[in-house]
This record gives sequence, C-alpha cells and structure tokens, in this order.
Amino acid sequence: MKRIVILISGRGSNMLSILDSDLPVIVAAVISNRADSPGLDIAKARGLPALAIEHRNYAAREDFDSALAEKIDGYSPDFVILAGFMRILGNDFVARYSGRLVNIHPSLLPAFAGTRTHRRALEEGVRIHGCTVHFVTEKLDHGAIIIQAAVPVLENDTEESLSVRVLEQEHKIYPEAIRWLALGRLKLEGHRVLLGNPGMQPDALISPSLDAR
Repeated sequence: MKRIVILISGRGSNMLSILDSDLPVIVAAVISNRADSPGLDIAKARGLPALAIEHRNYAAREDFDSALAEKIDGYSPDFVILAGFMRILGNDFVARYSGRLVNIHPSLLPAFAGTRTHRRALEEGVRIHGCTVHFVTEKLDHGAIIIQAAVPVLENDTEESLSVRVLEQEHKIYPEAIRWLALGRLKLEGHRVLLGNPGMQPDALISPSLDAR
C-alpha cells in the first residue's frame, strides 16, 4: 500500500476529505508550516502523526525547505500531497519529489494561476470556473494536470459563494486523484497525464445552459 505525507497550512478541509475517503493509502504523517493549524488537531484526533515546522523560524526559504524535506523523508512516502499548503516551495525541494508531489489549485489551470482566483474569475467574467489537481513543477501552478472539475459562474455569484462551490468539487476530485496514484493508474508523458480506462466522458460542459434560450 502506498504511503503519503499530507502538507497543510490551515483548517485542513481537503485533508479531511482525503481522510474520509477510504483510500488505499497509508497516511504516514500530516505536517504544517504553522503550529496553530486547526488541521493538526484533526489529524491528531484521527491518531495520525501530526507536527509543525514553523517557516517563521527559518531565515531563508532554502533552510525551511531542507528541514521540511528531512522530516518528510523520515516517513518514507511514495507521494507528498499539498492540501492547502500555503508556501511556495523552492526548485530543489520540487526536484527532490519530482513526479511524486501533488497539489490542488482553485481554478481551471492554466487559467488564474497564483492567488485570488475566485475574485479574478469574477472580474474577467468567465462562465466556467473550477479546480485542478496537478503535479507540482518548478513553474508555479503549471504542472501536468491530473483531474479538473468545473462549476458554472452564476450571475449573482460573489467571491465567497463561488469559493464554496469550487471547494465542494475540490473535496470530490482530490481523493479520486490520490486513489488513481495509489493504484498506479496514472502515466506521466511529458506535460500530459494519461489515465487508463477513463470511462465515459461528457460531450461538453456548457454555461449558461442552452436551456436558457
């Protein structure tokens, strides 16, 4: 059974969705860059090793990355799962876990990489927004895409309401991506991820619905 280490920074809602999904993995540890992360308490309540490595205790990003990698390696994970981990990791760290480091981002990448994704989607007037699970590379939010989920952007949407609907989809697709990883169903070819036996696919995602005409 594959082993994973989950990295968080806050409440750990995506972490919780992973823990609740009965995945064929061993969660070896949960690590946060903040000692006050509520997600650590959740992990401890589940009987998981949960610890903090405070990034504020390190003068240089590289020193934090090195300390974090040393702690991760002590748990011998097959994959490192970023679940709301709000630190940009350096190139050496990313290269160390190449092909094994996975993140979820609240937009349909490559659109709206970076922060404030929901606000930017509303400002740009897009009709479809969503979330993406992807492999992490040295280029921010630009790794090969594993799975995406889309939601329609409604006319009365606010940044908060859109965020809530996207987060619901994050909680669905992140566990599924980890399941595929654990079962060896994913194949990385260049910048593309191939999934064996993907099943039936919809013809299109349309918003607003054509029923509105």
